[in-house]
Amino acid sequence: MQKSISSQGYVKFRKWLRETREQAGLTQEDLAERLGETQSFVSKCERGERRMDIVELREFCRAMDITLEKFVKSFERRLR
Repeated sequence: MQKSISSQGYVKFRKWLRETREQAGLTQEDLAERLGETQSFVSKCERGERRMDIVELREFCRAMDITLEKFVKSFERRLR
């Protein structure tokens, strides 16, 4: 199993993360404020410079007003 942040699956994950934020009508700055983080933190996550774990993803989802379950189900559909 490829573990690189540049794997096809992780590239798609990052793209879906960004699209979800944009669909929520949030800028990186808006999301960062909701997370209590900096805009550069959000940018690094979206660009793959920083790998996210499930706990962080859950916080991102909450800040974007989407459930983790819905995010993951949508992501699974995109992988098919």
